[in-house]
Amino acid sequence: MILQLKDLFKWVNSGGQRIFLLNDIDFTVNEGEFISIMGPSGSGKTTLLNVIGMLDNFNEGEYTFLEESVHTLKEKHRAKLYKEYIGFVFQSYHLIDELTVYENIETPLLYKNYKSSERKAMVADMLDRFNIVGKKELFPSQLSGGQQQLVGIARALVSNPKLILADEPTGNLNSTQSEEIMELFKTLNRQGVTIIQVTHSESNAAYGSRTLHLKDGVIVNTH
Repeated sequence: MILQLKDLFKWVNSGGQRIFLLNDIDFTVNEGEFISIMGPSGSGKTTLLNVIGMLDNFNEGEYTFLEESVHTLKEKHRAKLYKEYIGFVFQSYHLIDELTVYENIETPLLYKNYKSSERKAMVADMLDRFNIVGKKELFPSQLSGGQQQLVGIARALVSNPKLILADEPTGNLNSTQSEEIMELFKTLNRQGVTIIQVTHSESNAAYGSRTLHLKDGVIVNTH
């Protein structure tokens, strides 16, 4: 098991009332799974992903990640945990405009104690793996959407995370690019990376091994 959420609630107070963003979530993810989270806008998909990624807190319940009780950890320890084991892929790429492709991919490694020669080798490996060696000196604005997303995925993967969290990873791409990105996720998953993606697309969801449907912060069914 890589992670487990148990009786988890997240709410905001509005006009003296609790508005539930996540309502009594029970959810276990095993190593090597590929899970799709679907649901209408405002159903809590991104909130759930952010809670799993430790970018967002929750009000009640338990969250265990790799045997660690996330809900009891201090902020610093929690940050160390997600930087070490979780890679994020966002719809809007979130690349740093002022940095080259090479520097963008290298960014997560700067938080860790890698020697410069190790960082070089790890980034070179990613550039090679994604066929973007020729783009390494370019800036994000010089790339197509599909290429930017590839760089985003390379950055998420460079430090060998155990878990990839992807929020609408093909939301800004055309259908050919989308298919390429999804095939890439499928290959990574076969190689043992656990993936959780939020998606609106039935065809993207079908790449997963199971789908979780959210409505008003509640898991309504899984299949």
